[in-house]
Amino acid sequence: MTQDNTRTTHFGFQDVPESEKAGRVQGVFNSVASKYDIMNDVMSGGIHRIWKDAMMDWLAPRPGQKLLDVAGGTGDISFRFLKRAGRGHATVLDLTEPMLVEGRKRAEAGAMAESLDWVVGDAMALPFPDNTFDVYTISFGIRNVTRPQEALNEAFRVLRPGGRLMVLEFSQLPNPAMQWAYDRYSFNVIPVMGQIIANDRDSYQYLVESIRKFPDQETFLGMVKQAGFANAKYRNLTLGVAALHSGWKI
Repeated sequence: MTQDNTRTTHFGFQDVPESEKAGRVQGVFNSVASKYDIMNDVMSGGIHRIWKDAMMDWLAPRPGQKLLDVAGGTGDISFRFLKRAGRGHATVLDLTEPMLVEGRKRAEAGAMAESLDWVVGDAMALPFPDNTFDVYTISFGIRNVTRPQEALNEAFRVLRPGGRLMVLEFSQLPNPAMQWAYDRYSFNVIPVMGQIIANDRDSYQYLVESIRKFPDQETFLGMVKQAGFANAKYRNLTLGVAALHSGWKI
């Protein structure tokens, strides 16, 4: 047995062979694709929209920029980027084709069709040449990647010099009592919502567990720097329920 076959990673609170995680993640998002946007609103009380707008505020898209939105799913970030930029191009990449199919159904996708590409691909092996994009975003997706450091390394590779990385992801609250209360909500309410709305408790149980397994803000900041990004910083959103990490390819 080779070393690659013996390496493990987490799938929620389970340890699984690295070779299995991508397939399991695809299974989760295949299952929830048609209800994904509705569930985002229900789970967060709509706050995810405020977080994504905060991402655009810090990013400040400029006319003519080329965006790669990895784990871009149903296109939320790409639509916001193109609206803010006024003109430009966005490539939405996702491992799970049904998520892209749902994105192409949205009204925004039709209105922006000439400025959008939809690509099935892996964050750890992007199908693009070096120095291709001005901006790389990944929103609530990097915690699902088998080896997040490799995804960050790939982000650095495909960005042009002067390009910007921005990661929006669930994170950790700095106050233990608040984290305890948030955990009670996450583990007791969100899987039940998943059962009621998407008829899929297990997928939302995984999503909650995956948040708890993701590195905290400072640890992830170190990973961004390790990939080569300069001026790397982060901002907490809603007291640290989510965080924005930013870095530049200098």
